[in-house]
Amino acid sequence: MEFKPDCRECPRLAKFLDTVKDKNPNYFCKPVPAFGVSNPKLLIVGLAPGMHGANKTGRPFTGDFAGILLYQTLFKFGFSSEAVSISVDDSLSLIDTRITNAVKCLPPENKPKTTEILQCNKFLSHEIRCIPDKVIILSLGKIAHDAILMALNLKKSHYKFSHGARHELSSEQILYDSYHCSKYNTQTKRLTVDMFENIFLNIKKEMEK
Repeated sequence: MEFKPDCRECPRLAKFLDTVKDKNPNYFCKPVPAFGVSNPKLLIVGLAPGMHGANKTGRPFTGDFAGILLYQTLFKFGFSSEAVSISVDDSLSLIDTRITNAVKCLPPENKPKTTEILQCNKFLSHEIRCIPDKVIILSLGKIAHDAILMALNLKKSHYKFSHGARHELSSEQILYDSYHCSKYNTQTKRLTVDMFENIFLNIKKEMEK
């Protein structure tokens, strides 16, 4: 199903967005659309909008800590025109890349329920099926990894998540896994800059084959 910018099909998320909007009238507080080119060579799938990031700005990974490392890395490897993503009104553009989330609305405590992931999966499925067959997909975290497999009707048991893993989903679709570039993961060193950049180095090599 095509993305619905006014979707309110998850009662808990819709109610939470209303509460956040009351406290922060200038925040976006709606389902966050994908950002980037329509025919990408690289599709990046995150978990969900951050409270003071995409939920505020209306663009994935824009305005919060997780976006700092992501956009710096995208710029370094030629996937972004700039290294810093500030707002939807800045001049940053993505190159051969599109960014979306498994869950389009901000969940309380950044933890969507299984039912909400399932409900939103039809949008991710539509997104993946509308892009070129020859594409590399990068999952940022296990929830995004599982949501991608669900969207493609693939069994989780056949594609185990681990940082740096490479999975052949079809003859032309490749899935790479990375730990999420969250503040928690980077501050605890579960994910380092070198670890994250190595994922993109492998993706660039993949594209050059």
